[in-house]
Amino acid sequence: MAEVSLANLHKVYPNGFEAIHDLSLDIADGEFLVLVGPSGCGKSTALRMVAGLEAITSGTLTIDGVEMNDVEPKDRNVAMVFQNYALYPHMNVGQNIGFSLRLARLPKPEIERRVREAAQVLELEPLLGNKPAQLSGGQRQRVAMGRAIVRDPAVFLMDEPLSNLDAKLRVQMRAEIFRLQHRLGATTLYVTHDQVEAMTMGDRVAVIHDGLLHQIADPTTLYERPTNLFVAGFIGSPTMNLRLGRLVAGTDGWGVELGTKRLPLPASVVNEQSALARFEGRDVVVGIRPEAMEDAAIIGDSGGPRLSVDVELTEALGSDLLVHFPLDAKPVDLGDPDALDELDETPLLVARVDPRSRIAAGDRIELTVDTGRLHFFDPATQLAVPV
Repeated sequence: MAEVSLANLHKVYPNGFEAIHDLSLDIADGEFLVLVGPSGCGKSTALRMVAGLEAITSGTLTIDGVEMNDVEPKDRNVAMVFQNYALYPHMNVGQNIGFSLRLARLPKPEIERRVREAAQVLELEPLLGNKPAQLSGGQRQRVAMGRAIVRDPAVFLMDEPLSNLDAKLRVQMRAEIFRLQHRLGATTLYVTHDQVEAMTMGDRVAVIHDGLLHQIADPTTLYERPTNLFVAGFIGSPTMNLRLGRLVAGTDGWGVELGTKRLPLPASVVNEQSALARFEGRDVVVGIRPEAMEDAAIIGDSGGPRLSVDVELTEALGSDLLVHFPLDAKPVDLGDPDALDELDETPLLVARVDPRSRIAAGDRIELTVDTGRLHFFDPATQLAVPV
């Protein structure tokens, strides 16, 4: 396997559009790094630059310390798995997997050995004689992965490989790719717009928007300590509730006003985030994860401060109940082209509560809020208030 380094990469098209701006990433040997972001953010362009399918305008790409900027794609020792599988319909599974080896004019016994080993790893042995039309979506994706594995490349590149699969199969294939990557110890750069996919698969996740790298971290850090508003609003399912509030200090202690609601803040919150004090009497963006709220009727007096809200919609997911409700605090525009909030003048907040709750649309309820898990952002810079 290999280390991959992207140093200050830029991609500017002839019409002047800058798809990638000053992207720097280091991918360790054997690491599974995920590039995630909304449609059109530049993540696939970055992947194609590593593959050699897009020219690098400026910056340096190295694989194992060797500069690759002007190296032909076929000579980079990388293998790519595409979104649409790109299988040859007239070839059977075995022929598709071994196609690149035949192009390289490897001896027939060596080709057969490698194809057999890849098919064994991917549990495709019974299907080696089948044509792509006889396979399911998941089987076709495994064949595409087998074609990459058989080359024994230094780096695996995967461009939205699961987006054409149905929801159940995506979950299954997610687990299979994760297991396979760790079994092979393969250095992997994986592109997706699905943040759940990114969080469950990546050793580290790099969040890209408008061609810029916003944050790179392990999934837990990304989720618990987003560095700015875009990352906070993009990572998480359902996403973080973000509203403009005002930090106030009174005789009864600190609090944050959200529209006509006021949530008292424990002194520990302000003490641990000393920079918060600078926002006294000023606007601040408040982030509340859905799971930081709970049905007060379920947990009784053991919860934190309460919000009285009117329920507009509930979604029973079995393991959770999602409760949607309005709040008269100004929503925050994250500039996400995939978001639908802009279609709604009063986007709803979401709470993830205990599925035993008997909440229904039209109810007026009380939600407890774990104020120790609130996130705060500077509305001017959109950066997280430092801890």
